[in-house]
Amino acid sequence: MKFLVTNDDGIDAAGLQALIRAAEHLGDSVIVAPAGPQSGVSHAVTWREGVRIEERGQKRFAIHGTPADCTRLGLLRLAPDAEWVLSGINHGSNLGADMYYSGTVAAVREAVLHGWPGVAVSHYYKAGLDYDWDRASKWVAPILTELIRRPNEQGLFYNINLPHIAPDASNPEVIWCELDPNPLPLNYRHEQESGLFYAGDYRLRERTPGADVDVCFSGRIAVTAVRLL
Repeated sequence: MKFLVTNDDGIDAAGLQALIRAAEHLGDSVIVAPAGPQSGVSHAVTWREGVRIEERGQKRFAIHGTPADCTRLGLLRLAPDAEWVLSGINHGSNLGADMYYSGTVAAVREAVLHGWPGVAVSHYYKAGLDYDWDRASKWVAPILTELIRRPNEQGLFYNINLPHIAPDASNPEVIWCELDPNPLPLNYRHEQESGLFYAGDYRLRERTPGADVDVCFSGRIAVTAVRLL
């Protein structure tokens, strides 16, 4: 099996390498990722200027564009024989309303629009704890195995969010759940010379019991099937 692997944190991000390791038992990966960080660009694509492809090694390409650009160019030119598109592992969660802002998720959504199945993977960050990417790879590997064995369903992709738990904690339970419909908190701070900056406290967002925010914040892995309308 061949995977097109991308992200929104950039081709040199540790989370990208963790996702490649999680998928290596299933097949080969072609990396088509942004040349630099593109977090929060959502589903933006490049229209009025050229997009440059930079070869960074065997089956490794840096795109001077957005995550959605990466998917487009990957499926059109660099890995047209890819069977799945994988995006992540994002440095930070993409839960509930985050799905609308996330470049990580948009890369997979773009693939689904063109008929390819995909999986977006993100890792919640809790202040005071370091990421353990080797552990994250081990958590993701069996989930990918299960998802890829499922029959493909047109217009459907999967969104996975890993919790950030203590180094000595047991492996988290995997929970299938719905997206939380609540918006992020509305709060801005004003800086005299620079304007308004978003200052909502991510940790204090509303949590619908049993939905993905609640599942991930409580230390479990949230897996959500998302269908395009």
